[in-house]
Amino acid sequence: MNVVSDPVELIDADLSADLAAAALVLARRFTAGATLWAVSPQWEPHAHHIAVEFVHPVIMGKRALPSVALVDPDPVAQCRVAARRGDVIIAVAAADQPQVIDIMRRASAWGVDTIWIGHGARPEAGIANHTLWVRSDDPMVPATGRFVLMYHLLWELTHVCFEHPGLMTVKEPECTDEVCVTCSDEGRLVEVILPPVTVMDEALVRTATGEEFVDVTVIDDVEVNDLLLVHGGAAITRLDEDM
Repeated sequence: MNVVSDPVELIDADLSADLAAAALVLARRFTAGATLWAVSPQWEPHAHHIAVEFVHPVIMGKRALPSVALVDPDPVAQCRVAARRGDVIIAVAAADQPQVIDIMRRASAWGVDTIWIGHGARPEAGIANHTLWVRSDDPMVPATGRFVLMYHLLWELTHVCFEHPGLMTVKEPECTDEVCVTCSDEGRLVEVILPPVTVMDEALVRTATGEEFVDVTVIDDVEVNDLLLVHGGAAITRLDEDM
């Protein structure tokens, strides 16, 4: 007697919506000249596969999209050096992978968007711009092809977006008297490039819009690669690893 098990829903409605949103952003970034950087410290072949998937125009007439696998033992340092403002970092990793967590928390200071593919327990809400997650605790999921299916669909949907040029441009929000990031209470995440030489000097930091100097007199012992929250040109706190 044959027992037929219930079919597995590989892509549910929520994941479909997440894939579509990520593909649209990715298409817009590629149109603006972005590079896609792929990392997967636990499952390196996925990083290579993603890079090949996007850079190789397997279908006649499709664009070859700039994509690179970063497989150095220190992917955080690699991303820091490689990624430019407007690029995208895509990670395939479990929610507790420390290097990917660090990349995601620094990405906004680098001015890059992030996509995180994984399964099981989800990462902290909002840590990545787009989270593409499989609802399964099966440890074999990374080897079953479900991740491959996701980034294949991401590639295909990205090219679908290219077919609608009107979607490729986004009007930049204008500064108004009602809400303005510069003069509101909103803080900006920055990463220290060069700490101050003396207590009266400013620190050179990397921001989402470029490099600038900020006042760090209220922060003790600022070091290279520290993440700081800046408001009005002054650092108001340091973000620890668990923040």
